[in-house]
Amino acid sequence: MNKEYLTAEQLMGFENYKYSCKDTNPLSIYVMHPFWDKVVEYCPRSIAPNLLTFVGFLFTLVTFFMFSYEDYEFYASAVEKPEVPLIPSWVFIVGAINIFLAYTLDGIDGKQARRTGTSSPLGELFDHGLDSYTAGLMPITLFSIFGRGEKHSVNVFRMYYILWNVLVNFYIPHFEKYNTGILFLPWGYDYSMWTSIFMLFFTGVFGQQMWQFTGPGGLNAGHLFEILIYVSSLSTTIPVAIFNIHKAYKNGYGPLHSFSEAARPSIPIFIFLILSIIWVQKSPSDILEKDPRAVYFLTSTIFSNICCRLIVAQMSNTRSEIFNSLLYPFGAAVLLSLLLKNDLVELAFVYGLCLITTLAHIHYGTCLVRQMCRHFRINCFTIRDHSE
Repeated sequence: MNKEYLTAEQLMGFENYKYSCKDTNPLSIYVMHPFWDKVVEYCPRSIAPNLLTFVGFLFTLVTFFMFSYEDYEFYASAVEKPEVPLIPSWVFIVGAINIFLAYTLDGIDGKQARRTGTSSPLGELFDHGLDSYTAGLMPITLFSIFGRGEKHSVNVFRMYYILWNVLVNFYIPHFEKYNTGILFLPWGYDYSMWTSIFMLFFTGVFGQQMWQFTGPGGLNAGHLFEILIYVSSLSTTIPVAIFNIHKAYKNGYGPLHSFSEAARPSIPIFIFLILSIIWVQKSPSDILEKDPRAVYFLTSTIFSNICCRLIVAQMSNTRSEIFNSLLYPFGAAVLLSLLLKNDLVELAFVYGLCLITTLAHIHYGTCLVRQMCRHFRINCFTIRDHSE
């Protein structure tokens, strides 16, 4: 069933939208963009930019499901569970190749759009929307490198907060753009992609055992990965965003929202975060220990939907939503789980939510793309003949 998710005001906002971003990352400027400039020359002009974006996302999705099949419970790398078979080396190497291809296609899609004269607001929305899903799928996949054992990694609760940290760090630049009108591309993106590629590749070559060590102060590989994530957030993403927003208001550019308006995008993500913490911490059946992958995937799906709606708001220069509809079934599941205190029922809630929210998110994204295509008279995955 098709639904018109975009209002007339939002469509008008998209018509007036002008892409504005700043990329100051030396790795991106001096290494990746020259590389992508060369790669895109080998891409036939008949290939639509959005097709490149989608194929890149599929590489990430295949990698996620590949690791889900091989290591659903994250025990393959845990020395505490020697009976669980190790992940085959080829899985890590294929994963590294897939992420490199996804990263490359994500880097050339915009260049292909400019090269073929097909740049449109749909392209940016499509790109960043899929990236918001990738932001959750990638750290979940990397957790299999260390596993959920306490000796050489972190437990599933600490991994959940690492996942949330990654998601919030993805959300912040879009929150920043909502308040400045400019997308400041975070440095962490390129470095995190290359770190992920190298980690997967070297694990495939040298084995999961390479991460099974204990360093000074009892720090293991999982702890070091955790520290890296938090330090990166506290030293770059958050302070840079605060500085850029302050600068925009001080110099009088951007939307110049009131404080309450500027804070609107933080409300749905904050509500979701609080509900999530309450559930995993107070779960009667210890749901995060029981099936962490399902909880991680559910969190990533709802986050992506919240983030996509913020991207729509900031691109169309309209008000950000103050509440996300997917939080209704999620909040109900949290409440009923705490009241009923039944292990099977709580697990059923998680699996049911995974299905419902995924279908709802796919429906939202599909309808959104179709509505944009009709409005701008373009195709998503093919380049329309100008004579049509």
